[in-house]
Amino acid sequence: MAISANARTVFDYVKGAGEKNITAADIAAGTGLPAKTVNGVVTMAFQKKGLMERVPATIDVDGEQKPVKFIKLTAEGKAFDPDAVEDKK
Repeated sequence: MAISANARTVFDYVKGAGEKNITAADIAAGTGLPAKTVNGVVTMAFQKKGLMERVPATIDVDGEQKPVKFIKLTAEGKAFDPDAVEDKK
């Protein structure tokens, strides 16, 4: 599966984060991509293909509970190799 440069940037960031809890805002800050771009890439390039998921959670911000969605690789996403060449039959 060929992926775009932005998708590769997002994938590499999420894979590099390992099991850490990261949000789209974290990815945007870490990659320099706009948050809107990150969200689109996660949804279209990875979530719809089963490679990433958004895990609902709440975090404490200044004493208030705030809902967030952490972005994680699925088992398929962990095994995904963006450098693999597709077999064109």
